[in-house]
Amino acid sequence: MLRVIATATLLALTGTALAHAQQNVLLREQIVVEGATVTLGDLFEGVTGDTAGVLLVRAPQPGARAFLDPAWVRRQAASNGLEWANATGIQRVTIERASQTLSAGDLSDMIADHLYRETGRSHEVTLSNRMLSLHAPLDASGSPEIVRLELDGRTGPFRADIRTHAGGDTVTVTGRADAVMDVPVLERPVARGEVIEAGDIEWARMRSDRVRSDAILSEEGLIGQEARRSLRAGEALRGYDLREPAAITRGETVALVFQSGPLTLTARARALEDAAIGQTARFVNLQSNRTVEGVVDGPGRARVTGATSNIF
Repeated sequence: MLRVIATATLLALTGTALAHAQQNVLLREQIVVEGATVTLGDLFEGVTGDTAGVLLVRAPQPGARAFLDPAWVRRQAASNGLEWANATGIQRVTIERASQTLSAGDLSDMIADHLYRETGRSHEVTLSNRMLSLHAPLDASGSPEIVRLELDGRTGPFRADIRTHAGGDTVTVTGRADAVMDVPVLERPVARGEVIEAGDIEWARMRSDRVRSDAILSEEGLIGQEARRSLRAGEALRGYDLREPAAITRGETVALVFQSGPLTLTARARALEDAAIGQTARFVNLQSNRTVEGVVDGPGRARVTGATSNIF
């Protein structure tokens, strides 16, 4: 009887041990690790204690992925008392390492800021690889820095060595940096003869080599000016595109004034051309039918000089 009891007890203990040794586990749907190693606890849900901390492989580089053979993973799990059935037939186990990320936009901004500090000029930076991103470990110390930057002249191709974190390796980034400038442009199309107002203007950043030397670079050079031709929105404007608004228009009847000391004579005249204040224009005296020149000094008014016999 004792032998039967002892045998039953042994079988019960063995069954309990086998049940424990064959803990069924499920693979995590998404495996993302933060550190430099991958453990059983990273792969499987519900694994705790020492088993969870069993190291399997080194983690991929920050921001990268690694792939494990499911059969190998299953053997490693079994050797540590875990049973993974791989019921869904996974072909590979994907592991991703979390990271601090520097996108292409972040890198471009870093390089542009560096160039501004070095040259005092703004630059538009375009990376050779516009999809580039650099990664650093989540627990990395220090900030990203540009170790060296070489620019071909004041603008053009560049080569930059960038360190993402303290103690990290440098990564070489290449691209092009073009000097840019802020230029006042029209925010809407303006028709010929229309006067530009402050609300019609916005600022646009343009490559310096694409802005003509005679471009207008201040708002003051645009406000109150009249378009000589139809103007498109978003383009840098030149002095040739604009003129002072006409105070007198062709065919308009104006007051033609002659003044010499206390003597002031006024006659009615017809303008032969458009003219802004301060411009000289030709007029026909409606009394004498003489053609004279006068300087426009206000709407509907021009002053002339010379002998009165030549004017009136």
